[in-house]
Amino acid sequence: MKVRIGVAYAGGLAAYGDALDALEGCRFDSVWLPETFLNGTVDPVVGLSFAAARVPRLKLGTHIVGPGRNPFQFARSLAQLDRISGGRLLLNLVAGLDTPGERAAQGLPTGNRTGWIDESLPQLRQWWSGAAIDGLVLDPLPVQSPLEVWLGGQAPAALARAGRLGDGWMPGAIRIADAVAGRAVVESAAAAAGRTISPEHFGINLSYVWGAELPALPVRRGDPTDVVAAGVDALRALVARWVDAGFSKFVVRPAVAPDDWPAELARLADAVLDLQT
Repeated sequence: MKVRIGVAYAGGLAAYGDALDALEGCRFDSVWLPETFLNGTVDPVVGLSFAAARVPRLKLGTHIVGPGRNPFQFARSLAQLDRISGGRLLLNLVAGLDTPGERAAQGLPTGNRTGWIDESLPQLRQWWSGAAIDGLVLDPLPVQSPLEVWLGGQAPAALARAGRLGDGWMPGAIRIADAVAGRAVVESAAAAAGRTISPEHFGINLSYVWGAELPALPVRRGDPTDVVAAGVDALRALVARWVDAGFSKFVVRPAVAPDDWPAELARLADAVLDLQT
């Protein structure tokens, strides 16, 4: 099982270039841009396009919001991003933060947003394969064939969707025991749909602090130390626990945004990158 460690960048534009250089130089697997609309984070399509030109090796990941977007335009932007990056794009398709402001900025202030994923993800895949839908044909196509899309979520419907439509599963804050049970549901749903999901395609988001006090982060059930670590030893042990549970792709983020991203990333690399296999 290949263990890979990426980093979620949630800082502003000013420090982003230096952070990319540090991620590349430290040999992290990937940079990840979580999409939010209102708190000054880097727009994923803009930011990953910049990264594609700035660094030649780093994989380019995003937890990107789909609902509210025009599906064909969305497919086109992501295909071109994969093309200009030489096939380095990693996609985790999400519904977006469920807050009034984020929903308003997304253009969907009310209602269930996951129906967009059910309807649009099959269309995205067809366009990326070169098929025509309603007379629309995508050109150019992405480098990756297929361009994989991972999904998240923990509710029963989300687990079923991940199995039925996703290429991988990466939930948010969740206990290890619940993640193991959720993975079984995802794999069962995939089998029922005549599909298989690679055992390499299960990941998790982790947070850390360097001190001894854990930050307050939401976990639906149980122990927050399953997704948050305080200190180097705790972070290494946490990654090992998830690997033992069958999860091998990690997006790690500092719980408190650092003042100096290159120094932070060098310290994080020293702490965990020898765990990559």
